[in-house]
Amino acid sequence: MTTGVRRRMGVEERREQLIGVALELFGHRSPDEVSIDEIAAAAGISRPLVYHYFPGKHSLYEAALRRAADELARRFVEPHEGPVGARLLRVIGRFFDFVEEHGPGFTALMRGGPAFLTGASRPGGTASATHTVIDGVRQAAYDHVMAHLGVRGRPPVRLDLVVRSWVALAESTALIWLDGQRRIPRAELERQLVADFGALVAVSAAYDEEMAGFMAGMLADEPADGPFGDLVGRLVTLVAGATAGSAQPGANQPGTAQPGTAQADAR
Repeated sequence: MTTGVRRRMGVEERREQLIGVALELFGHRSPDEVSIDEIAAAAGISRPLVYHYFPGKHSLYEAALRRAADELARRFVEPHEGPVGARLLRVIGRFFDFVEEHGPGFTALMRGGPAFLTGASRPGGTASATHTVIDGVRQAAYDHVMAHLGVRGRPPVRLDLVVRSWVALAESTALIWLDGQRRIPRAELERQLVADFGALVAVSAAYDEEMAGFMAGMLADEPADGPFGDLVGRLVTLVAGATAGSAQPGANQPGTAQPGTAQADAR
């Protein structure tokens, strides 16, 4: 039976509780919509007591942000075993777990922080700290991907561009997916994102010998049913179909009008 007596917490324990409560509320609604009164009620304490541990909503949001960032960065940790494609697929799966668990908060965070931070963009202010934390998460994702690719030291310029582009693509895809009410099945989107990475590498490899060698090494241990193997199979089928279509009687044959032919003749 509940006695109604509240257990007294130490300073750090209470701070950690408030951060956890704030994260839970920010995960279901935008931080702009969550009041200190709601956080106090959810923690079972008074509003003045919240201010005893945090000077204001800005400082509480920043503390919650740092914990969320640490958690998100941990989602990119993956054992360096097995094909790279399968590893990236597991990482993306955990990334989307986070996106689903913290949808509104994730959206506000990745779009520069909630509106109540307006005016807090002075050097060292909360808005500045928000951007620093976000950049830290992006860098952690970049570093983990590079490690899975076996890159040590300074990476090739084109590979650096590919990995940073892919991290940004994963972030923007997640935001669009949330905005679009998750109409694309999540598993399908995760696999597509990993295929997007393979495609970015392939396009870069088509124009650079160093990237071509890197891609060959990356695909060497990839199984046919893995994300990259599946992409290669689909592209081969697609190209074969397009080639077969262009070889049909009348296609590109003399006397057959093609798009742009009339304009060319006129010139």
